[in-house]
Amino acid sequence: DKLTYAGNLTNLKDIECKPNYKFVKMDICDFDAFYKLMQEEQVDGIIHLAAESHVDRSIKDPFTFARTNVMGTLSLLQAAKLYWESLPEKYEGKRFYHISTDEVYGALSMNHPEGITPPFTTTASSSEHHLAYGDDFFYETTKYTPHSPYSASKAGSDHFVRAFHDTYGMPTIVTNCSNNYGPYQFPEKLIPLFINNIRHKKPLPVYGKGENVRDWLFVEDHARAIDVIFHNGKIAETYNIGGFNEWKNIDIIKVVIKTVDRLLGREEGVTFFSPKTAIKKLTHSESEIIKSVNELESGIFAYEICLRLNISRPTLYQWKRKYFKPVLKMGSLQLWGSLQIVNRTASSKLRFLVVFKE
Repeated sequence: DKLTYAGNLTNLKDIECKPNYKFVKMDICDFDAFYKLMQEEQVDGIIHLAAESHVDRSIKDPFTFARTNVMGTLSLLQAAKLYWESLPEKYEGKRFYHISTDEVYGALSMNHPEGITPPFTTTASSSEHHLAYGDDFFYETTKYTPHSPYSASKAGSDHFVRAFHDTYGMPTIVTNCSNNYGPYQFPEKLIPLFINNIRHKKPLPVYGKGENVRDWLFVEDHARAIDVIFHNGKIAETYNIGGFNEWKNIDIIKVVIKTVDRLLGREEGVTFFSPKTAIKKLTHSESEIIKSVNELESGIFAYEICLRLNISRPTLYQWKRKYFKPVLKMGSLQLWGSLQIVNRTASSKLRFLVVFKE
């Protein structure tokens, strides 16, 4: 990790003494350094998550996103290629797993803004059954239509990964996930930003009236999916990962307000949100954001929100046992009830289905 503004080694304190963990401060764009590291550590597998990921920052500084997300990925690919091809066994037993985003697919029109009964059966996301906001799906075969410098840079990196498989035979896998959330997330993202602002009685920034809809994926569930796919996924395949967990931004805001106020001992309704007065998105200096990280010490507020919003934490492990292993053995079976991504805006929506193929 390069340890940019969002990097925080204290988040890894619970594993820093583990025998199978080693931290190296490095810029993934530094090809020479990474190639040397590959040789020193005799790396035979890479799970590539390093990326610039905040859309607003990409709009202000697209060059940094292109450099890190595209050139950084190319640096890792080329270093892996040169090292693995120098070995007697070449690519045998090797794997390059690239983590990407649902945003590369663009969006589809949201034809049920009122919400409908979803085409899947789960009430895991909360005590109430979540609605769906459209009929259509985006599949792993859907063409890319990125709409921001961030998603364009991730699309470019995805293409490079696939090109290294097709051109050189490198064993690669790509996954595209929906919005992650969880304890210790950097507070430029919606949920931790709102937690911090509610605690300190700051304005609650949101686009428009908060009608945008996203699918939310708990970070530990994403990690479990990565583990399964890294060890059992098919080479050159693409997998979409989501959480059956669609929320309008305004509904998430209400849950966060209610939960944080309760944890702080405030009366219900003390913190409120008015779309009419919160149309302009708030901006923060990096020093303010970094200060916010330090003030989230234990992560208890974020953890409580995670429990309230979380859909798949209690169910994904069951899916893993019941569906992933049998499917990976059986081959061509579509998991209509396993993992799904939905990502919508007030005028657009996005939906995915995980498909395992043989």
